[in-house]
Amino acid sequence: MDAELTTIREMLRAPREALHAELRKYSQLAVAYSGGVDSAYLAWEAFQVLGDRMIAVIADSPSLPRTHLAFAVSFAQEHGIPLRVVHTAEMERAEYVRNDGARCFHCKDELFSTMERVLRETGISAMAYGRNRDDSGDFRPGQKAAEQHHAVAPLNDAGLGKQAIRALAQAAGLRVWDRPASACLSSRLEYGRPVTAEALRQVEEAEEALLGLGFRQLRVRHHGELARIEIERSELARALSLDMLARMTDCVKAAGFTYVTLDTEGYRSGSMNALLPVSSLLQEAKTHAA
Repeated sequence: MDAELTTIREMLRAPREALHAELRKYSQLAVAYSGGVDSAYLAWEAFQVLGDRMIAVIADSPSLPRTHLAFAVSFAQEHGIPLRVVHTAEMERAEYVRNDGARCFHCKDELFSTMERVLRETGISAMAYGRNRDDSGDFRPGQKAAEQHHAVAPLNDAGLGKQAIRALAQAAGLRVWDRPASACLSSRLEYGRPVTAEALRQVEEAEEALLGLGFRQLRVRHHGELARIEIERSELARALSLDMLARMTDCVKAAGFTYVTLDTEGYRSGSMNALLPVSSLLQEAKTHAA
């Protein structure tokens, strides 16, 4: 087992050195941090390379589940990573609240604008976020906001994809390595449904209750009175009993939904994007291309 672990670490040496080379390009760095695998690993490696010349910045807002905030804070404390919690005001932006195809752009624009204030206060010269090599396949207007604010992406620039990042985090002994994929609560709301604190609360409470039933990877998609549950396909069989379906229904209705449905396609990242017409995606791309 020790020999196998040594072999794995040797295989990962080159990608890790590539990341370190990217990080050494910056004398100081503020890392946009959410506690997810990508940003947590990036923050940890930035701390290994830059020490107290880096800071992790997490945005606290109604779209961030309380359990995710608690995990992110505990992970940073566990590894001594300098952390600043900032409050972002995307809920005060009408462009964000209306929840069209550009919502993520306005969210990230608010995040990076807030981080720019942190840079001015601390004298840090650059900011980074956790984009990786695999993040270019879906509709991601937030990346355009990152470009406009000159946020750098060391994981992507080092050629690291999601699988490599998880492997590197596991080899480093970081408990975040197998953390399920996460996204802001607003991504659960169907496009066109206004983002409100109440809708986000409903989603958060429903998801936390379902996780409490032992499921690991899931989403509760908000369609007004209807909640559509997506569960990882490998876990779907466990949901398909009358007893479990009843327990799931009770959990979700307790959060304020009237109707509950289980999506038989299972969990898939960005499933709400499939509801956007191609013309909408193209228009949003053109709008923010400048």
